[in-house]
This record gives sequence, C-alpha cells and structure tokens, in this order.
Amino acid sequence: MINHFICPKCRSHLNVGDDLIFAAKSQDGRKGLILLHSELGNYTVRHNPHYDIPAGMKFEFHCPVCHHPLATDINKNLSRVLMVDPGNKEYEVLFSKIAGEKSTYCLIGENVNMFGDDAGNYVDFVNLSYTK
Repeated sequence: MINHFICPKCRSHLNVGDDLIFAAKSQDGRKGLILLHSELGNYTVRHNPHYDIPAGMKFEFHCPVCHHPLATDINKNLSRVLMVDPGNKEYEVLFSKIAGEKSTYCLIGENVNMFGDDAGNYVDFVNLSYTK
C-alpha cells in the first residue's frame, strides 16, 4: 500500500499513482504543473516540455485544488505537505523548492528522516535527532 499526500490547508489528495501534482510558479513568474515522484528520496520530476525547469531556479509550490501556498516557516527554500501512511498515521514532509536540489525531510514526532544528496543543506532548521 502506498502513502497518500494531502494539502495541509484543504486536505485534498495530491497524489495520483506514483506522482504528486503541484501548481508551480518559477522565480521569473512562469506557471505550470510539476509532478514529483511520491517515493521519498526518488527525485523523478515530470512536467510539460514547454515549462522549462532550469537547475538552481527556485519554485513556489501550491495546492492544485485550493491554490494554498505550500511554504513552511521553517526555511524559505522548503515546501510542506502532509503524508498519511497505510495505518492513517500523519507526518509532515518538507522538500526543497530549488530545482535539482535533492533534499527531503519526513518529520516523525521528535525525529526527522532525511533523504537526498543535499539533505544536509537544511539540517539547521530543527534541533531534532535524525536518521539517514
């Protein structure tokens, strides 16, 4: 069974199959849909070929249902969604807004699981223990 991802505001489901669907806006104002793989640590990205996603560019992610910004106060370069596991346990998942940056965090109570080669970029955001 797979995890389900939901918007922290409207609690709409964000994943279809293996992808999370986001409305995105680039630093230079271009808008489009971005699909990120739902497996934590898998950095497969899908998008329309006309919606260019240059490495290093920052994107703002929004819920495609209610259009709520998925930003977090923890760090300006991280977005936030909620993950619900098959047992209905809910977790916070934070991920980088920077194209090509591989950093994802799953907050589990007082611990955080880190994923990606660039996960160390934001470890100062909490004073929690973590596992890699």
